This record gives sequence, structure tokens and C-alpha cells, in this order.
Amino acid sequence: MTYDFDRIVERRNTDSNKWRKYGPDVIPLWVADMDFPSPEPVVRALRERVEHGVYGYGYGVEVTELHAVFADRLGKLYGWRVAAEAVVLLPGVIPGFNVAARTLAAAGDGVLLKLPLYPPLLRVPGNVGITMDAADLIRSGDGRYDVDFDALARAVTPRTRFLMLCNPHNPVGRVWRREELQRMAEICLARGLTIIADEIHCDLVFPGHPHVPVASLAPEIAERTITLMAPSKTWNLAGLKCGLAIIPNAELREKFVAARVDMVHAVNIFGYTAALAAYRDGGPWLAALLAYLEANRDFLVEYVRKHLPGVAVAPPEGTYLAWLDCRQAAIPGGDPFTFFLEKARVALNDGATFGRGGEGFARLNFATPRSILAEGLDRMRDALTAARR
Repeated sequence: MTYDFDRIVERRNTDSNKWRKYGPDVIPLWVADMDFPSPEPVVRALRERVEHGVYGYGYGVEVTELHAVFADRLGKLYGWRVAAEAVVLLPGVIPGFNVAARTLAAAGDGVLLKLPLYPPLLRVPGNVGITMDAADLIRSGDGRYDVDFDALARAVTPRTRFLMLCNPHNPVGRVWRREELQRMAEICLARGLTIIADEIHCDLVFPGHPHVPVASLAPEIAERTITLMAPSKTWNLAGLKCGLAIIPNAELREKFVAARVDMVHAVNIFGYTAALAAYRDGGPWLAALLAYLEANRDFLVEYVRKHLPGVAVAPPEGTYLAWLDCRQAAIPGGDPFTFFLEKARVALNDGATFGRGGEGFARLNFATPRSILAEGLDRMRDALTAARR
């Protein structure tokens, strides 16, 4: 079956936050929300559920078909054997890592982070009333980021309780290699830290950069890890609010479930229906999507290098998000977010919101039809050209 990712789907007037926030004349290349329709099996499953006509309470804590399908997927993709009862359904990954933080830490404790980082992860310390113990990623001359393991170890304090790991990393696009994950895990094991792994972009990796769940490295690491995944980014289901936590340690899982009582409960019935259909039947669509995203990524990187003077980008190894270094561009005030929004009418994500190391950067979402991406880049080129005159 062929899939037409070049087809433009009108999203204005559909309650789309991506397309409403900045006005009708702005090309939105910001929030991690793809402009592609979800796979036909997902649409069909939702249509059948809607036509049933009764929308009462769905699943609570029972082990369901989705648990089994998802656990089987982990085994096939990663060789990670997980019991179905180790999977906990959630209304999203963001609620998941906030519940996990409440499970593991009390007021005054600390969380270990690597900066720059996805803003909702940066908000966890404030949400939970804990401190941030942070280490900076190392950026090389070609724009690629690496982990400074010495700095990471130094950032651990007596109050630190867990590492918040983002893999693939948002915003820098790294897919951490097995040996990198092993070294991070060794630091955590040596210092008695648990790992909360945000792996929401795990399905969106490019050739040569396989995703490795950190918990799959060894049983002793799995025992100290809460892994969070979701179908939302993979099959464009973010509005349906479905996520999954994988917690092999039964005692830790029990504490996690208790921490979410009456606050972060079950997935809604449409989110469940869509997730099951996606994980069961969405493979062919995902394969075609990845090929399209890879071509978009390559088009973007080449365009930036040829036509956006002063802007640098390293090809993302995963995600559909490009981290643009605009510090050498002719941008008044050094604020690329405001510049491109006002002068190009293109909305990006402001790098400063990703924490230390994000100033002068912007994040661009290239999961859109090529014609929309090209128009946005052309507008950015023209704005830079005008600024240099």
C-alpha cells in the first residue's frame, strides 16, 4: 500500500493548537505534532468504536489486550522480555513522568537532568517540589551532542534520587548508543539512583541509530527503571492521550500505581482503541513514514547549509525535530524565535525554553508535507537575507 505524505490536510478550524496559536498567515513548524493523517487501521477502529454509541468507563488497572500486544512488541523490537502486568496504562507520558517523580522523591530531594532538555521535563522539579541537579551536554564543532559523563557524575548530590533520561533526546535529536546508556546506568547504580526514561520518540529513529531501551540492558537496571512510551508521536495520536509505563519491579510498580490514584487514572476509551490498532496494525504506515521523514530531514539539513547563512544544524538521529543553532546568524538581539515569527511568519520553538544551552537556538518540526516545509524555509531564508542588507 502507498501512503501520500505530500497531501496537505487542512487543519485550521479543527481545534488544532499547532495551527491556531499564531494566526492564519504563520507556518507552524513548532510543537511535536505531525501534519499527517493517522493510519487507516486506527481511523477504522475509532470509527467502529464511535458508531457503537455507548461511551462509558473503560479499563482501569486490568491487564488487557493492549498490555499483551505492547509487551510482545518490546520483545520483538528490542529483545526485551516484559510481562504484560509490568505495563501500566496512562493518559500520556507527561503525566507519567510527573507521577514517577512523586513516587521516587519527597520535598527537598533532587533530580538529575542533562541540558538542554524538553521543557515539561524541566518543569518536573517545580511540580514536585524538588531540586534540579543538572549537567550540560557537550556540543562538538559539527553540532553533534555527547554526554559529559564526568560532569554527570559530579552533578549527583546526596539529595539526588533519580535520573530523568530523554532518549531519543528532545531537542538535540541524539539516539543514545548502548555504550552511552550503559555508562549512564552505571553512574545511577553506583549512586543508588532510579531512572525515569522518557522514550516517547523510540519508534522515530533513522537508519544506523537503533533505539535501545535503557531498562533492556540488564535485569538490575530494569529493576531501577520506569520507562515511558506512547503511540502518540509515532502515529500522530497526541490528542487522544494514551501512554504506557513499563515497570518490571513489582514493588516500584505498586508505589507508582498508588501515587496516581484519583489524579492520573485510566486511558480514555478512544485513546485505548487507537493505541491498540496502531501497535497491532500500524507497522506498514510507520515504515513509510520513517522513509518520508528521513527524506525531509535530509532536505532540511541541505537547505540550511546552502541557504540559511549563520544557521547550523546536525542531522537528527531520531525524532522529527531539528535543533537549529542560530547564534552566528544576522538576527537582531540574538532571538531566533521572535525574529522568524515576526519577520518570516514561521513559528518555531524558542530554544531558551529548553534551559541552559538553549539560548540562540530554535527547534523546528519537519513532520509536515514537503511543500509546507519548503515554504517555511524559503520564508526564513528571505528574512535572513533582508536582515543582512
